[in-house]
Formats: sequence, C-alpha cells, structure tokens
Amino acid sequence: MKGLDSIMQQAQKMQEKMQQAQSEIAQLELVGEAAAGLVKVTMTGRHDVKSVAIDQSLMTEKKDLLEDLLAAAVNDAVLKVEKSQKQHMSSLTGGMNLPEGFKMPF
Repeated sequence: MKGLDSIMQQAQKMQEKMQQAQSEIAQLELVGEAAAGLVKVTMTGRHDVKSVAIDQSLMTEKKDLLEDLLAAAVNDAVLKVEKSQKQHMSSLTGGMNLPEGFKMPF
C-alpha cells in the first residue's frame, strides 16, 4: 500500500500544478495582429477577446477587407494562445512527448 500512497500523492501534486497552470494561462493576454499591426486583437488565455484595435487609416477600406483583417488577427491571437498553453503544459509535464491532439487536463 505504500506504493499506492506515493502514487496518490504524486497525482495530487500534479493536479495542483495543473490547476495553477490553468489559472496562469487564463490570466495571460496575447495580441494577434494582421496587416503589419494595423489590426490588433487582445485575447486572454481562455480565448476571450478583451479588445480590438483598428488603425484609423483602414477606416476608408471596404467592409469585406476589414472583416478579413479582423478574422486574421483573431486567428493569429488564437494561435498565440494555443502555443502559450502548449509551452505551459510542456513545462508542467516535464517535456513528456504527449500524443498529437492529447489535451490536458483529462
């Protein structure tokens, strides 16, 4: 039973580290950009959009172009959030090579 207790303690510590990492990730704010920074979207680690900034020089452009640039900036922010999450989890798991698509927590 001593081995089982040790495993349970390790699992408890891992769970605590996971919760801490999730909290840290949620508080992150990352900026996605399009058109060389003329459109910026600030997103949290929970994928909540906090702000959108569109340079005044783009206000004369057609609606379709603005929509495309906004979508590109949001997509850039999402990629940055996912990369940041992956880095946080990699440091937490000690660099274990988890299978592609494997999501933590379970």
